[in-house]
Amino acid sequence: MEDKQKHIAVWDDCLKIICEIVGQQQYTTWFKPIRPVSLEDAVLTLEVPSNWFMEYIESAYLDVLRKTLHRVIGENARLIYKIRPVRGQQSMNIPGQQVSTPVNPDVTIAAHPSDKPNPFVYPGIHRIKIDPRLNPVYNFENLVEGECNKLGIIAGHDISRAPGKTSFNPMFIFGGSGLGKTHIAQAIGIAIKEKFPELVVLYVTGNEFKTQYMTALTKHNNLPEFMAYYMRIDVLIVDDIQDLLGQGTQNAFFNVFNHLRQNSKQLIFTSDRSPVELQNFEERLLSRFKWGLSVSLGRPDYQTRLKALELRSKREGVDIPTPVLEFIASRVKNNFRELEGTLVSLIAYASVEKGKSLMDLARSITENVVGQTKSEVTIDKVQENVCEYFNISRDDLLSKSRKRQIVQARQIAMYLCRNLISNCSLSTIGSEIGGKDHATVLHACMTVSDLMSTDKTFKKYVSDIETSLVGSESPSAR
Repeated sequence: MEDKQKHIAVWDDCLKIICEIVGQQQYTTWFKPIRPVSLEDAVLTLEVPSNWFMEYIESAYLDVLRKTLHRVIGENARLIYKIRPVRGQQSMNIPGQQVSTPVNPDVTIAAHPSDKPNPFVYPGIHRIKIDPRLNPVYNFENLVEGECNKLGIIAGHDISRAPGKTSFNPMFIFGGSGLGKTHIAQAIGIAIKEKFPELVVLYVTGNEFKTQYMTALTKHNNLPEFMAYYMRIDVLIVDDIQDLLGQGTQNAFFNVFNHLRQNSKQLIFTSDRSPVELQNFEERLLSRFKWGLSVSLGRPDYQTRLKALELRSKREGVDIPTPVLEFIASRVKNNFRELEGTLVSLIAYASVEKGKSLMDLARSITENVVGQTKSEVTIDKVQENVCEYFNISRDDLLSKSRKRQIVQARQIAMYLCRNLISNCSLSTIGSEIGGKDHATVLHACMTVSDLMSTDKTFKKYVSDIETSLVGSESPSAR
């Protein structure tokens, strides 16, 4: 055998061993595309399709490569990678793509004929424009800012001005259904596209990512193309990331995450629960979700609900009397989705039952949404439930005691008053709970919110007390 062919024979021997270890499918996907270049003094040089391909091999199969090279070449074996020149590669199509896309830096891919266009149009070698799959209605202008979402909106504006360059990367938005997680996430994407139209922005759900991964892996055997597509995104928005289940899916996403963040690309995730509450997730992924900013969205207060109704009325082009909007805002309290759904239903019924007053219609519709009026939550009732739960006296709660249990009980009481009592100011809450000022109440609410996102036991305290006050469908109980 000529020396110049030795590297080929050595790599062939390595491949036989690797195939036995990883299996035929992984071998075909990740090792067959590799080409041996040279072998000099136990240093094997391999040519790989791209930098991201090399990073994946290093993260997933480094131990396999090390053991195999030691076995075939010897203990002094070393490995060097060489990136294959782009001009020497064929363009690749993402799984499911029917028509090959020509390599053209100016090409624009047409949207898939559906409400949510198929994002799997592989951009080839050059940057091209793709449909970000963003709903134009979900912009910042249509967001109502309140204490429940203020941090998320402020951080969102900062990200949109410098995507990938702030400390809010990733941004993890969590909260119950209908609180505006998707709206904020998409608003950031829309603002980024307006300021930086050249950036590639993509919105995808966790379930869609999982389905696309499985399709690429099992039906088309095009996992490298799948990975290459996602690693070329500048701003990746993953909605309902709690659905990103499965070891293979999470492994692929882990590599996408690492590649994008290392290259200063922006990552935005939404979930119905905090990172610490995600079930069946790899610890290495959970730790990365906590790298940036975690934002908890709460239930909107009365003023925020009223502003949301006024804004939606304006968007619908209808003039609803203020007393009617105030009535709806006082009754529908759980989330923005129920609130706007009630208003849309009111407008629809009003166009049919023109002889009936809007207030009567509003009473009827809200009855279907929230049911019979429950006993009103008051500051006294909150204090009573908190004291009973922690087995402390009302005097202890209102005292200046700095004992940890008393302080936390006092802070929880302030938090629940702020979130459950309509049109109740911070100053009022403070004056009723220990004679505190509004700044102290605000600090207490922020402390409780932070602890709920990191401490499961503490979150259960809040959830139990809230359930005792408003029932099992309370936001914290979900």
